[in-house]
Amino acid sequence: MTYDLLMENALHSAWESATSRLFISSVTANSPPQHGTTITVDTHKRYQQFDGMGFCEAFQRGTQIYGADGLSRANTERVLDLLLSNTTGAGMTILRNGIGSSLTNPYDLMKSIETVSPASPNATPNYGWQGTTKPGFGLDNGQLQLNKDAIARGVRTVYADAWSAPGFMKNNRNDSNGGYLCGVSGIECETGDWRQTYANYLIQYLKYYREEGVAIDYVGFLNEPDLNVTYASMLSSGQQAADFLKVFAPTLEASGLKTEIACCDGSGWEEQRSRLEGIQQAGAESTLGLVTAHGYSSPLSTPFSTSKRVWQTEWADLEGPQTYAWYYNGSTGEGLTWANHIQQAFAVSNVSAFLSWIGAGNTTSNSALILLDGDEVNVSKRLWAYAHWGRTVSPDAVRVDVRVESSANVTSTAFQNEDGSIAVQVINNSDRAQQITIAGWRTSRWSFGAVKSYLTNNDHDFDLVSQRKWSQGTNLESEIPALSMMTFTTGG
Repeated sequence: MTYDLLMENALHSAWESATSRLFISSVTANSPPQHGTTITVDTHKRYQQFDGMGFCEAFQRGTQIYGADGLSRANTERVLDLLLSNTTGAGMTILRNGIGSSLTNPYDLMKSIETVSPASPNATPNYGWQGTTKPGFGLDNGQLQLNKDAIARGVRTVYADAWSAPGFMKNNRNDSNGGYLCGVSGIECETGDWRQTYANYLIQYLKYYREEGVAIDYVGFLNEPDLNVTYASMLSSGQQAADFLKVFAPTLEASGLKTEIACCDGSGWEEQRSRLEGIQQAGAESTLGLVTAHGYSSPLSTPFSTSKRVWQTEWADLEGPQTYAWYYNGSTGEGLTWANHIQQAFAVSNVSAFLSWIGAGNTTSNSALILLDGDEVNVSKRLWAYAHWGRTVSPDAVRVDVRVESSANVTSTAFQNEDGSIAVQVINNSDRAQQITIAGWRTSRWSFGAVKSYLTNNDHDFDLVSQRKWSQGTNLESEIPALSMMTFTTGG
């Protein structure tokens, strides 16, 4: 069974409660526009840093981009551009790797750099980088080449995450089916305490990448530690994560690497909140560089109580009918649904980054933004939802305040880039066009010609349009079509 199908089974009931469906059931194409929505931007009220948009190609999904299922070289280039280009694609700047733990690497598994157990935690490890080669696709189960190509196309941040420690380090002796790391609270193993060995193992993985010219920015040691599933997985409470962090953090610091630690990729927002609170109570929050969560088991909601930056690192529709549409009936895989998820993650949950599960892959679900079938490339509208932030907001930008008046169907976010330019994302969830006025632009610095507007809906894919005009000298007016998204940008 593929990883996608296993995810669907494991998270079926949780996804039903986590997904919010749009309530609109029909569209009146010729309805007159509604008037009077004012969006006020205030750059003096500043919130979280923006780190980027991203995706993952773990479990050998990257080999599909490079032709494992028949994709031509020309279409490999096209897919990479669609995901990464800041002029023709979604402008993704974060790539998430999977750190392998399996003994072998047939498709849907990630082979470990240490497949042979040492005699004890203190014995000399049996590392093997070349053993992770996927024939025809290269090292690290095919991921290394994608890292190099992605960085060449503008990716700025690489996050490597382990779904599990190798089985010999766990109490169930298996890298799958949950189990716990030997040596954390409440887990005693006959073979001893493997926390230091696991820390060394992760650092060796980072060093292999450094030798290949790729610096990994963040490393995670858990993925969905609240789930016991039949693929690579490892259980952990917040306290148990802290037990490992107290070993891992000083070991990583002593290594000389600049990589920071991320934790814990809980399967849902509340599952991660629980683990973060456990880490905080154990006094280990200071070891973290990043707090990471998924959106499956419970939806993103109120912000975490932490001074650390927070990323949503994996979320996709694993349940709904396969669709490429922007809007049809408000189903869970549609582009407009995901535009709303992304916007609320930034505006309500204060995340600094939003990552899709799979960027491109051969799947019959909506788990990927780009669906591959042999040499066919089918681009879902979900990709263009990501582009509204990936193409217009630069890493290190800051979210600024927006106030939306007079419409419950119009929502907005705004960011100021380091060069002073501003990007305002506006979603119209109504079945009628909406007249909007954007106030608060510092127009003495920007001319009308410097403002650009981009439109996505059933007919447009982040297309540059001219639906805007100045009013009263300082305000920008535009009409947003029904069930559409527009982003307005200024020059710096």
